Amino acid sequence: MSSIRCTGVRVEHLVEPLGLDTARPRFSWVPEEARQNAYEIEVEDRAGSCVWATGRMDSPESVLIQYDGEVLRSNTAYIWRVRAWAEDSPAPGDWTSSRFETGLLHDGDWLAQWVTPPQESGQVERWSLNDWIMGRKPEAAPEDRLRPVQLLRQEFIVGEGLARARAYVTARGSYSLRLNGAEADDQVLAPGFDSYTHRLSAQCYDVTDLLSVGGNALGLALADGWWAGRIGLTGSSAQWGDLTSAIWQVHLEYDDGSSAVVLSGPEVRCSAGPWRYADLFVGEYFDRRAEPADWDRPAFDDRQWWPAAVGDEASARIVPFSGEPVRRVATVDPVLVTGSPDEGFVVDFGQVIAGRVRLTLPYTERGQTVTIEHTETLDAHGEWFINIDGINKEQTDVYIAAGLPGGETFEPTFTFHGFRYARLRGLAVQPTRDELAAIVIASDLEAAGGFHSSDERLNRLHENVLWSQRANFLSVPTDCPQRERAGWTGDIAAYAPAAANNARVAPFLTRWLRNLRADQLPDGQVPIYSPRSPFDAEEAETGSGLGAIVSSAGWGDAIAIVPWTLYERYEDLRVLEENYDAMCRWIEYQRQAATELPASLTGDSLSHERRGRQALLYNAGAHFGDWLTPSTLAGRPLHEAIGIAPALTAELVAPMFQAQTLTLAERTARVLRKDDDAVDFSRRAAAVRKAFCEEYIDGDGRLPVHLQGLYVLAIAFAMVPEPLRDRMAEHLAALVTENGGRLDTGFLSTPHLLDALWDTGHRDLARNLLWQSELPSWLYQVDRGATSIWEAWDAIAPDGSVRAVSFNHYAFGCVDDWFFRRLAGIRQTSPGYRSVVVEPDFECGLDHVSAHLDTPYGTIAVEWDLHDGGAELSVSIPFQIEARLITSDGEVPLPPGTSRHRIHVPATSLV
Repeated sequence: MSSIRCTGVRVEHLVEPLGLDTARPRFSWVPEEARQNAYEIEVEDRAGSCVWATGRMDSPESVLIQYDGEVLRSNTAYIWRVRAWAEDSPAPGDWTSSRFETGLLHDGDWLAQWVTPPQESGQVERWSLNDWIMGRKPEAAPEDRLRPVQLLRQEFIVGEGLARARAYVTARGSYSLRLNGAEADDQVLAPGFDSYTHRLSAQCYDVTDLLSVGGNALGLALADGWWAGRIGLTGSSAQWGDLTSAIWQVHLEYDDGSSAVVLSGPEVRCSAGPWRYADLFVGEYFDRRAEPADWDRPAFDDRQWWPAAVGDEASARIVPFSGEPVRRVATVDPVLVTGSPDEGFVVDFGQVIAGRVRLTLPYTERGQTVTIEHTETLDAHGEWFINIDGINKEQTDVYIAAGLPGGETFEPTFTFHGFRYARLRGLAVQPTRDELAAIVIASDLEAAGGFHSSDERLNRLHENVLWSQRANFLSVPTDCPQRERAGWTGDIAAYAPAAANNARVAPFLTRWLRNLRADQLPDGQVPIYSPRSPFDAEEAETGSGLGAIVSSAGWGDAIAIVPWTLYERYEDLRVLEENYDAMCRWIEYQRQAATELPASLTGDSLSHERRGRQALLYNAGAHFGDWLTPSTLAGRPLHEAIGIAPALTAELVAPMFQAQTLTLAERTARVLRKDDDAVDFSRRAAAVRKAFCEEYIDGDGRLPVHLQGLYVLAIAFAMVPEPLRDRMAEHLAALVTENGGRLDTGFLSTPHLLDALWDTGHRDLARNLLWQSELPSWLYQVDRGATSIWEAWDAIAPDGSVRAVSFNHYAFGCVDDWFFRRLAGIRQTSPGYRSVVVEPDFECGLDHVSAHLDTPYGTIAVEWDLHDGGAELSVSIPFQIEARLITSDGEVPLPPGTSRHRIHVPATSLV
């Protein structure tokens, strides 16, 4: 008889979550050492009262089992435990215990009042897209445009016998919380980036050990953050509001069962702090001399401080924060320090990151001013180069030393930068490497996979993808950490599958999808980025050209693509349920918009049949199309070239994504058992594909615009009828070959490029594209020293000249998914990896590959080596997963556990 134990226990994908945002949590675990055929869950509150007991459940299920007991209370700690039965054992395994806590789940749980410190409104700066393109900058210096960070404090009494204390806090702005002189925890930039018009996330902190009997003090530093600071493409300020404010509650529970709540309100006192300003884009100015000693401790004399204004005018709901907070997740040491006191010292950290510099000064003079500038690259001659120019993007921090004995350390609190290099001015001597560190900040997602091969360039490419994902998974999935930091929907739609290989992204992306749904327009349009501010809406209403785009094909379709990806990877039914109505509204918007004719047909006399076909196709209006297609940019200034790909491709791209979204909606409806909807979506998808084929594909399988990306999408989204599929694939292969074996695909088509070739029999061409090192290609970037994924394939030209673009965009890192699926050969065949095939590509040009993926049912690992006329393959499969091995020798089932195989490989394939 087999024993079985439950490991990897989680609640809502998280380990022991604090302040959970649902009263219906779901429990997951990984059965190990045997296959499970039954389980039992028990949940009890902190007092030991059972609130749910399933008894023995005869089921192999172990992923996202939904709680079905008595109603869970807000602000309550629960213990849960699980045990399982193996298939051949009458006795269960041992219990595995864990815990979770609920947050403030109901609107009525919030009793505190919003507090607003006295503050000047500041100079609100609004800049149009055209201002940004033209590089127009404000004339005033940063300190004339920015305002101080505010300090807020409140004292309260704690009685004897404190058993549990939780602080719930949120703000309009970014805040840092302290209790009795200590940080509440290690997260930064709370409460994070949300669609503040609709929702504000509140953090939950365990502050039990920070409080003491008698007097206590809560201190909160409040900066502009995303709420009032400079954000987005234009760097405009106050996009949600101009005045910052905060709200908090500290819940105290005692051993005798009594409780108390400390509420923010009129007794809160306020003062400007040591930060002259702190802005996400501009940077931070911190004057250590102005820091009030012990301001966040009890008995501090705050009689000269101002009372906070009190009000509860916020219309947005306060919701428990979900997912993982932003934290310091890594430290990068410098690799080189050069320069002089006069010109400044340039520090190369060897890696492009999102974060800030931590500087230790062993000796300072009072009033000494140190500035830290940041850039992602130097110019072709190694000279300082600001690669992101534009409005309000100085990326410069300023530190005023206090001359403290023993030295001082500075790390910004309320800003971050995209950089590899930092330039320090104001130092008399060159700092040592021990005195410098780059602090990487990101949403603290748990790693989920790994990849390594015999080719160091490919390994570096994978590392570059990881770094760009880390830098841009910062509160929301952003495009870049230096210029915009916006939650572009098209970028994450392209990258989501690769993201799920590298990190446990379900909570992070689920939270972002809630913002996206909140931002969806009444007519069903899904905006091109989320969170979307009122200023963004005004800009779109008054803008023109690309600046007037509210929603776009391939971008808005993220409302279907991202939820379906999460369902495929995690078997998360709730993410489909939550997003289904939004999918349907987007589809209805596309249907309504299809009644408009594209510009290419305006004024044409159409037959009744053509007009009927056109009425089915979402192919009019402004779209980004296959954005950044390389051939459309070559040899032209960016401001002239940027609109060429949209003009050439939008009319064809839009209906292809329309059809694909209808197909994803059909699949979603079937999973949710909405059978009538599924039939309707299937019928409509078929009608769109038929109309597209008749309008745009000729009898030889050719499209009217001969760009690789359009052929890729037509193949990937089944827009071409089966009899013409091979001919269309030949046209695609010819386009690649005619381009010197190089890619010419944009944001939307690149994720599907290699598969479109592979699935149509052009496997060698797909392999050659991966190994291509001439511009444009993935390995071209690696050969030019890239440490992250570039926004533009030619960010550094062959002659070494540097373009003023982002060096940290994850979208083209979508190729990383290919490494796991094709090179290692791990491919799921049912949601959540319940079933998989392992089919490595032994002919890919490598002689070694190892990869692992953490699935909901455990870790799948594959490792293979070529030698002696064949491949040695090792595969590890969790007990709950059905797996098959497919090779040139045939197909065999894979047993659970680790198995080893000797595979014949044709001699012509061996490296």
